[in-house]
Amino acid sequence: MTAPTTTTLSDADFAVPIEDRCFEDYLPGAVYVYGSITMTEEDILRFAREFDPQGIHIDPQAALRGPYQGLIASGWHTCAVMMRLYADHYISKVGGLASPGIDDLRWVRPVRPGDSLSLRTTVRKSRPSRSKPDRGLVHTGIEVLNQHGEPVLTMTAVNFLLRRTAAGQALRHVASAGYS
Repeated sequence: MTAPTTTTLSDADFAVPIEDRCFEDYLPGAVYVYGSITMTEEDILRFAREFDPQGIHIDPQAALRGPYQGLIASGWHTCAVMMRLYADHYISKVGGLASPGIDDLRWVRPVRPGDSLSLRTTVRKSRPSRSKPDRGLVHTGIEVLNQHGEPVLTMTAVNFLLRRTAAGQALRHVASAGYS
């Protein structure tokens, strides 16, 4: 499968491109929408056969008799689509360090073949690190929405991001060492 092309779906986006974003650019209350990726039956079956081989995900005929009355994508597949959109558009390419985890992951609605998914992010809170002054911690509310604007997945992502001064120093170090 080739990587899907995804776009910004709203007029609001970061003032700074993803290649230059740092902790200071993630302002509490900011909302961004990105997408979309269409879930095909072939993609749902391929992902589920490899990673989540339950009947509701890998057998269209059995899925018709199941609780959802048809084939649905694995929740983990939906998470993977979310991550694609998140990495393409939201999380900094220069300042993103790592994530200590996620909170409150919920699959709230089934994803079916033909559904087009988008990502809505809301910066819930951010604060400088108490122990490492070169970084900060950002909590982001995430909703994956179907083509009707209905949430299919919700969660809170937590990410460490470099502060602008630290990111600039890191980039200067890489460039001066000849790694660019």
